[in-house]
Amino acid sequence: MPKKVKVSDLVREFHLEIICGEEGLKRPIVTADLYRPGLEMAGYYEFHPTDRVQILGKTELTFFDGLSSEERMDRMHRLCSPEETPCIIISRGLDAPIELLAAANEHQITVVRTAMATTILASRVTNFLENRLAPTTTIHGVLVDVYGIGMLISGSSGIGKSETALELVKRGHRLIADDAVEIRQTADHQLIGNAPELIRHLLEIRGIGIINVMTLFGAGAVRTEKKISVVVKLETWQQDKQYDRLGLDEETTQIIDTNIPLVTVPVRPGRNLAVIIEVAAMNFRLKRMGYNAALQFTNKLTESLAEDMDDL
Repeated sequence: MPKKVKVSDLVREFHLEIICGEEGLKRPIVTADLYRPGLEMAGYYEFHPTDRVQILGKTELTFFDGLSSEERMDRMHRLCSPEETPCIIISRGLDAPIELLAAANEHQITVVRTAMATTILASRVTNFLENRLAPTTTIHGVLVDVYGIGMLISGSSGIGKSETALELVKRGHRLIADDAVEIRQTADHQLIGNAPELIRHLLEIRGIGIINVMTLFGAGAVRTEKKISVVVKLETWQQDKQYDRLGLDEETTQIIDTNIPLVTVPVRPGRNLAVIIEVAAMNFRLKRMGYNAALQFTNKLTESLAEDMDDL
């Protein structure tokens, strides 16, 4: 379920000036969408989205100044009365109307102010809320950046995920998270992975213990977060299981509400997993560019068989 952000979190993040209504600082913000109540200033409240943060800019307040005193009081009371409205933000450092302050105090809704321009404020607040309200989950695995591709290595405990990540780091790639990967889903269904603060830049190698990758290999060997593009599942080799040898079977796995490609790699002595993951990353990049080696091989094979049949 999406998380909740309080108005106080927004005030703290953007250093907003509290004008009135401190009682409303604990109100929850449940959506990243913002709203500029321009039509509401004109008296149209039929489809007013009351659960959004309301932003009053120069356009809204200039129009508001031209209303009669009765209309001004009515508009602000109707704007402040819904209990689900988180707060009202005034941009550009403009003065808050007296009618707004009176209505906000009556309905205990927080009114804050910032010197930022309205469009800049809306963009920054939306990005902040989307990150904080995004659905999240934690997955056991290792997240590495291989040739710019976020590879989530999963598999049972002790199969060699951390050792593979260490080899990849030695080969010049970057570690994002080991053991526990925190994943959030953005509004456009991208999966962003990062490490919990407690284990950031740390890697556990059985027989050696916990090592700090940034201390050993430098700042270029780590990064804080990365978009997850491919899941590589390591599993013990099974003799009776049929593995994909051509690459035509494109499997996917679901994380939160997003399906992403899945590559299953059987593990047995003698296989260089780091090299296989590097090749999987390069092959994924080629597929995104429109080149599919397995498909080209199949097409050539079909053409060759068709020519042989014609000769016969």
